[in-house]
Amino acid sequence: MNRLNRAELQERNRAKVLAAAREEFTERGFRDAKIDGIAERAELTRGAVYSNFPGKRALYFAVLADLAERAPEPPHPEPGRTAREALSAFARAWVARLPLATDERPGPAWLGMDLLSEVIVDERTRRPFTQLMKLDAILLGLALERLRPPAASAGRMVCVAEAALTTLHGASQMAAAAPGFIEPFNVVGVCERLADLDLGDVWQPPHIPYIPQARPADEPWSPPPAVDVVRGGPARLAGDGVVAILGLHRLEAAEEAVRAAVPGATVTAVLVTGDPGELAPLARLAVADLCNCLRQAFPPSAWPRLQVVYDESGALAAAAGVPAVSDGTEVAVRVEAGRIVARADGRGACHAAASAGGAAPAAQAQPTPTRHHS
Repeated sequence: MNRLNRAELQERNRAKVLAAAREEFTERGFRDAKIDGIAERAELTRGAVYSNFPGKRALYFAVLADLAERAPEPPHPEPGRTAREALSAFARAWVARLPLATDERPGPAWLGMDLLSEVIVDERTRRPFTQLMKLDAILLGLALERLRPPAASAGRMVCVAEAALTTLHGASQMAAAAPGFIEPFNVVGVCERLADLDLGDVWQPPHIPYIPQARPADEPWSPPPAVDVVRGGPARLAGDGVVAILGLHRLEAAEEAVRAAVPGATVTAVLVTGDPGELAPLARLAVADLCNCLRQAFPPSAWPRLQVVYDESGALAAAAGVPAVSDGTEVAVRVEAGRIVARADGRGACHAAASAGGAAPAAQAQPTPTRHHS
């Protein structure tokens, strides 16, 4: 029998810890779960658990992210839905995940009910989570905008998405705190009607005097393979477009790249963090939860014009000329004909790089959606 090398052994142990942690959290709940209990279930030492995860909260986030990313891919809806119909379907997909008052507690249905309370207790998680919710609202809002009839106002729909996500996260919290209080169909009805509200949502680009100027460049662009987690398949990084390297404190800047980019350009948000042990799984969870519902509710033709890629290793950031990253990173590059032709750094970099001069690329056909399993 061949012996496992170090990397293979670490990967096997990590999988064993995740499986054991899921059992521990399911049976005991997050509060009463113990690292020693997880180590015993995994038949590993306590040190082996900590060598893979920095703490119980990081392990909890990783378990929830793993479950969200492995959720079965549902059939995609047919084209022709209105924004109201899609938002209603999105809300139905969301509330279908909530535990019922009759579900045993603790148990599988209640596994994620401690998420927000764990986010709230620490500023190190609150600030990134705020930006992750901003990114979720941008993705949902962009999808809603693509379903408006041609004669409709060209107004932004991100505020509607924010209101819907606030309603749905509130429903999740009430399901945990007061089981049986909320009627799921009422939540769906509220979200459905939000699509018809005029919230006066108008895109305001960054104030020009305060954003950096994009610098001309002529550098090779050879990105490593990556997964677009919005579509669940390979990211399209070879074509013309804008690539934004964004720390978890700057995710809302992705919208600046989308709004300023020329029609047909591919816009990619590359998520990086200075705390990959705890914040990377939190980011994976927040985006996966959103995209699981989005893909059930919106036809592929309406999926947002934004790719999202995780870069825990930093390889994609390095390919864009960013050797070191933090949660405050905001660097954007414009790619044309396989080369980086412009770059910008700091607040406003996404808008600067996306609006830098250049020819509009030909519109690219959407790839057939595939599902990636981590």
